[in-house]
Amino acid sequence: MSDVELVLRSTRVITPEGTRAASVAVAAGRITAVLAHDAAVPAGARLEDFGDDVLLPGLVDTHVHVNDPGRTEWEGFWTATRAAAAGGITTLIDMPLNSLPPTTTVDNLRTKREVARSKAHIDVGFWGGALPDNVKDLRPLHDAGVFGFKAFLSPSGVDEFPHLDQDRLARSLTEIAGFGGLLIVHAEDPHHLAAAPQKAGQKYADFLASRPRHAEDAAIANLVAQAERLHARVHVLHLSSSDALPLIAAAKAEGVRITVETCPHYLTLTAEEVPDGASEFKCCPPIREAANQDLLWQALADGTIDCVVTDHSPSTADLKTDDFATAWGGISGLQLSLSAVWTEARTRGHDLEDVVRWMSERTARLVGLRQKGAIEAGRDADFAVLAPDETFTVDPAALQHRNRVTAYAGKTLSGVVKSTWLRGQRIVADGEFTEPKGQLLARGT
Repeated sequence: MSDVELVLRSTRVITPEGTRAASVAVAAGRITAVLAHDAAVPAGARLEDFGDDVLLPGLVDTHVHVNDPGRTEWEGFWTATRAAAAGGITTLIDMPLNSLPPTTTVDNLRTKREVARSKAHIDVGFWGGALPDNVKDLRPLHDAGVFGFKAFLSPSGVDEFPHLDQDRLARSLTEIAGFGGLLIVHAEDPHHLAAAPQKAGQKYADFLASRPRHAEDAAIANLVAQAERLHARVHVLHLSSSDALPLIAAAKAEGVRITVETCPHYLTLTAEEVPDGASEFKCCPPIREAANQDLLWQALADGTIDCVVTDHSPSTADLKTDDFATAWGGISGLQLSLSAVWTEARTRGHDLEDVVRWMSERTARLVGLRQKGAIEAGRDADFAVLAPDETFTVDPAALQHRNRVTAYAGKTLSGVVKSTWLRGQRIVADGEFTEPKGQLLARGT
């Protein structure tokens, strides 16, 4: 213990063994021990006592669109990572599209890393992209350290990132399975989408009808079949359709290597509350009805859904028009995700240990970040300090996102993040940020 530099103390520390009063010893950016609450502080170490505020592992958000470079006016590494830090997130994995260039070759990955290097307030890793014409680039990207590969089964919304048909999906998945990689999939079937009624205008009900549940269900069924046939590892992104849950549960029971995420907006917002013309609520797949939401929560509780991530997908405010057919589809949630999920989780009988499991432990496991996701010896000293019973009303002007458009404006949320720590250094407290201290991560680190 002679090398301990810092001790963090709380009456409520969330560890893999449960929540307990503890003192957490830190040296050289790593947790060295989780000790009794009243353990002696080693000579020369600094004590930070958080009283009854909860000390939890920093969140790991594996689904973030930073859009940098190329569409930095939409977001950017500086603002995205500040917003994440303000919300208790200490690691994010950046999606390969909406930046220019997309992360679909090693050269493009190198460009992305160089842009991010000096701007990251938290640790950042990168997904690669699987396109119809880049199968030859997948193994080099894997060897260069991407955490897996993103694919769309329907149009992505940007021309430079086309979707995979079933033949191209099989080709990419065969290649990725060959080197033990992970394919993460936006699963909506384009034929079902094309057959759905398409109406322009301000009515949310019309937009919801244009992205029916069975488009997700069909795409997931096809993905399960491909994964089973090829013995491949796949992950379903941003699940919104509760109708797909029995299929997913059966696939897991049969040994298919499939994991599933959902998002705070599907768990906390409902179609019934979306005002007409309020495209800050638009995302694809869409926010669905309250009864659907109840089933998503049940699937989280029973493990059919593995984890919760933001799918932070911002744009400039002018793209959020009041016409749901043409408005940009994406919800900004980095800064508010922990509080939003906790607010709803506690009303449904869940505790913060559940939230940590969904938003830190399992997301770290998904991408193989062994040093993240838990407060235990040997892990990175990444923490969020949360006052779980304090509330706040969401003021868009107080957000760190570059474009402060939010579906949560005016909502009262529980859980105030008091400070966030990265490798034993406080990077934000009470709205005050340090200079960027984040590192760029590669698979296997």
